[in-house]
Amino acid sequence: MDKVITVSREFGSGGRELGVKLAEAFGIPFYDKELISMAADDINIAEEAFRYYDEHIELPDPLDRQNYHAFSEVYQIPMSDQIFVAQSNVIRRLAAHGPCVIVGRCADMILEDSVNLFIYSKMKNRIKRMLALEPGSDEREMERRIREVDRKRRDYYQYYTGNNWGRAQNYHLSLDSGLVGVDGCLRAVTAYLGELCGTEEK
Repeated sequence: MDKVITVSREFGSGGRELGVKLAEAFGIPFYDKELISMAADDINIAEEAFRYYDEHIELPDPLDRQNYHAFSEVYQIPMSDQIFVAQSNVIRRLAAHGPCVIVGRCADMILEDSVNLFIYSKMKNRIKRMLALEPGSDEREMERRIREVDRKRRDYYQYYTGNNWGRAQNYHLSLDSGLVGVDGCLRAVTAYLGELCGTEEK
């Protein structure tokens, strides 16, 4: 495998787990939350600030200086924009070092030659998966949380790329994890990548 694989995902669909398994299967690095620490180090901003704005946009009042940081010249660039630029630089740098798996953060649009996946599932399947991962959680509250995270990811993606999050034409492969599970998606992606690599070698 000589490609960077990006994984976009609906919350609760198992996209992150699939990314981990793909990285293990191909023996390549996996990046998700690690990007936050790397980008925070790059521009000397507290990691907590990065986590607050992770895949999240905020359109602040221009007069509210609390939403700005000295990293921006004359305080004109919102923190969320600074963080997007910093993470984009880290993503490009990692991709330049070789194949890897990157989850979220508009990596599919930031990189030009990556293989881009989108993982989704019906709401009932995602609720079931999340309740299994977090026993004791309330089902209605979990559905509210899933919809909220999806909304933030959709808005973030559209704001920074101008494209529609989850639209099949924006990805090379879109998979419903609810039908075959994460392992079934892994087999499907592995087969797809095998075909892709074989085609490029001809």
